[in-house]
Amino acid sequence: MMKEKGVLGICALLFSSVASAQIVDMPGGPAVNQLNVTRGVTQIARDIWDLHTLLLVICALIFIGVFGVMFYSILMHRKSKGAVPAKFHEHVGVEIAWTVIPFLIIIAMAVPATRAVVAMKDTTNADLTVLVTGYQWKWGYEYLDGPAQGVKFLANLSTPREQIEGNAPKSNTYLIETDRHMVVPVNKKVRVVLTANDVIHSWMVPEFGVKQDACRGYCATRGSALKRRASIAVSAPSSVAKTTHSCRSWSKSWNRPTTSSGPTSSVRPCRPLPTTPPKPMNWPI
Repeated sequence: MMKEKGVLGICALLFSSVASAQIVDMPGGPAVNQLNVTRGVTQIARDIWDLHTLLLVICALIFIGVFGVMFYSILMHRKSKGAVPAKFHEHVGVEIAWTVIPFLIIIAMAVPATRAVVAMKDTTNADLTVLVTGYQWKWGYEYLDGPAQGVKFLANLSTPREQIEGNAPKSNTYLIETDRHMVVPVNKKVRVVLTANDVIHSWMVPEFGVKQDACRGYCATRGSALKRRASIAVSAPSSVAKTTHSCRSWSKSWNRPTTSSGPTSSVRPCRPLPTTPPKPMNWPI
């Protein structure tokens, strides 16, 4: 019996090692054995990463301090050591301390968090505006200004049906690949106007630090600027609706185009959008 268990354990170990060897990093997404959030390729994404790290350090220090004092009190002031509890009703200094210290901690977290949120919502002085419309089951993109003005196309989920139905090995871009990509320039501020044609959709690109719900009849705006070239930035599925919903769109980037030939050669225009999306309203200027 022990020998059979040993053989089964070895087989399971070999199988897990082979399976792990087949797992590779996701392009523009999480890497194998990645524990932290993605650093990102935009300043906003990096600000979010810095904010996450700051809050993680603050929470870790609070955890160490609170539980350190608690366990020290339990160990050093236990009855077996002859500890005698102090008798007091209140202490003004302690009450002031446990009120002021948490207040200062909240301020230390609120200032960078507010700065990051304001930067996310700032779409002023944009060099390029892209209208993104959510459809069932695809995304529509239209360049409203810039060198690619007038280009519009639909991005559909392009994962082969064989992979979805389990008849073929799944690739590292399973359910996050589309047939057409949104292209944005480097070192330019891009304003993304999001809306929907039917139900609520969620547009998310972790590499850009962008996540925004798209609602019908309402235009939400997000701003971002690439600080370095990112050949492919894959948006992650934050909401899954049925099996073929193209809620994952890819984004490419080109290096400072000076003519319209750059984006129009990278983005393949297709037939006009099936319906006229609502006009953008209340843009910050």
